[in-house]
Amino acid sequence: MKCLYVYNPTSGKQKNYKNKEYILKELKKKFEVVDCKPTGKAGDAGIFARQACGVYDVFVVSGGDGTVNEVINAIANVENRPILGYIPTGTTNDLAHSLKIPKNVKKAVKVILDGVIMKHDIFRVNDSYGIYVCCFGIFTKSSYATSQTEKKHFGRLAYFKYGAKEIFGFKPMPVTLRYENKEVSGNFALGIIANSRYVAGYKVNKNFCYDDGLVNVMLVRDKGKKRVAFSTILRIFRLFLFGVKGLKKNKNCVILQLKKCEMDVPKDTVINLDGENGFEGSFELEVLKQHIQIYVNK
Repeated sequence: MKCLYVYNPTSGKQKNYKNKEYILKELKKKFEVVDCKPTGKAGDAGIFARQACGVYDVFVVSGGDGTVNEVINAIANVENRPILGYIPTGTTNDLAHSLKIPKNVKKAVKVILDGVIMKHDIFRVNDSYGIYVCCFGIFTKSSYATSQTEKKHFGRLAYFKYGAKEIFGFKPMPVTLRYENKEVSGNFALGIIANSRYVAGYKVNKNFCYDDGLVNVMLVRDKGKKRVAFSTILRIFRLFLFGVKGLKKNKNCVILQLKKCEMDVPKDTVINLDGENGFEGSFELEVLKQHIQIYVNK
């Protein structure tokens, strides 16, 4: 089998660069051909992934959630997609946590060498793709608005610095959710569509299923007109601290499992896709069941 290893030299305090030779040595124990390419700028991982389709059997990537999102967007609509191997070296690594892929480089490589291949859902959002989360509203800009320097020094705690600025200044937005000939409308402070156990480093849905063709939709309602109510902030904190289970019976929360939906939001609403600045405005979402193959623990 042929393998291409692509790494982001700046991700995770240069952990990828420091461990490159070890990773290559280990991968050669399993694969007959192992080639290597470093990314030089945003978008390179996606370019290399698309070029790997039909050429390499396995595409191993080191980086964070944003790097994986690049890869998913590059290969989602291409035939002969390679099997993915993921060595997480980002700040939060939500996808890796959800799939129980260790953050330790040696242990993550061992998953590729000794693990099993499983099929993972992804979802199409307008013309883009995601694998673990699509969200909007309060706090959702912090994952990409926080500087790389702060992330390296403070880890996920760096997100709180940015998020704290929004607590008393964020205005609830009108949202309409359409699904299965039904409709939910109102003012909401936060919307999360997740195919993941973890979001922003917090276990929001411990019972998620990565291959059932469904995503978990979570909307937190807010009746305020000028800014988000303090009670709503507490509700959101409860979601991240205790997970979605504790909010299922809350009348101010919409909790659903869907395979497709439409979401109408103000046109300047920024949509966070897998922790990155995706696009702005309303969107249609559809799950692509078991669309990607990835190495996980046995």
